[in-house]
Amino acid sequence: MVRGSIKDMTIRSSPEEHAKVGYVLGLQVSPLHRRRGIASSLVLKLQEWFVANLVNYAYMATEKSNAASIKLFTGKLGYVKFRTLSILVNPVRRRAIRLPPGLKITKLNTDQAERLCRRFLGSTEFFPGDIDQVLRNSLSLGTWMAYLREPDGSNAMPASWAMLSVWDCGQVFKLRVQRAKGSSCVPYGTKASSLLDRFLLCLGIPGLPDLSNPFGFYFMYGIHGEGPYAGPLVRALCRYVHNMASLANDCKVVVAEVGACDALRLHIPHRRSLSCSEDLWCMKDLKSKDKDAAGFDWTKSPPPPALFVDPREV
Repeated sequence: MVRGSIKDMTIRSSPEEHAKVGYVLGLQVSPLHRRRGIASSLVLKLQEWFVANLVNYAYMATEKSNAASIKLFTGKLGYVKFRTLSILVNPVRRRAIRLPPGLKITKLNTDQAERLCRRFLGSTEFFPGDIDQVLRNSLSLGTWMAYLREPDGSNAMPASWAMLSVWDCGQVFKLRVQRAKGSSCVPYGTKASSLLDRFLLCLGIPGLPDLSNPFGFYFMYGIHGEGPYAGPLVRALCRYVHNMASLANDCKVVVAEVGACDALRLHIPHRRSLSCSEDLWCMKDLKSKDKDAAGFDWTKSPPPPALFVDPREV
C-alpha cells in the first residue's frame, strides 16, 4: 500500500514561487511479499498519477537510519537527499508550567492568523497555498501570538513577537506504547503517516509514564518569531500549549517538527531522549526539462533557515 497527496506550495524564498508538489507516504509491503519489487512498483504508479496531475516535484520522509527506505528511493527511484529535520517531543505533565511575567499571549482569529502566516511564512519552503483551509480545519485548535507588554499601551506591532498554531492529532488517531517483547509504540487507530511512523520510533524507549493506554498528542506548526526576544517568546508559547495539553485527558505529549537550520529549534522545549534529530526528506524532480524555461531545479537548492511542516501530513 502507498498513499499520496498533491498540494500547491512555496518552493523558493518568495511567496510567488509556487509549484505543485506530491507527497509519498504510508508505503507498506507485507514481510511475506518483500524483495519482489512491489514497493518500487507502487511508488512508480503513484508517480504516474503525480505526473498526470502536472506535479512538478515529489518528496518523501524517513529517518536517516532507515537504510532500506533510503536505498529504495535514492538508489532505484531517483530521489535525492533534500532536507534534514528534527522531531521534538515534549512530555505533558499534569501540573501547569508558570509563564514568565511581562508578556501577553493572545489567540488570533482565523483571518488574523492567515494574514500573519501569508506575510511572514509565505516565503517559507513547503508553505501550502491553501493555508486558509489548514487554519479553518476542525483539527486546528487555533493560532496564538505572544509579545512583550508595552508600557505605554501602544497598539503598534511589537518589536518582538512569536506565533504558532496547534493541531489536535488525538481526534484522528491514538497511540499506545506496548512493553511486550518485540514491540514499542504502535498506532491505536487506522490513520498513520510517515511522520507518525518516525515519531513512534522516538517513543519506543523507556522514560515516559502511563503510555500503555491509548493517548493523543498536540502538534505545533507555523512556529515563527520576530525581534530580539523571539526565541524566549516561542518558548513561552510552547509552555502555554503544554498547559493546554495538561487539561486534555488523553494528550500525553506535544510535538513539533522543524528544519535542522531553524534557529528557533533551540527554544522549543523537548526531551532529547524522546526526540529525533535525524529526520530526512528526499525529493525528486518530475518536470520535463524542456518545460522548465527558467532551468530552476528545487532539488539542488541549498537548505533554507526554516521550512513549513503541514499538520495534515502528520
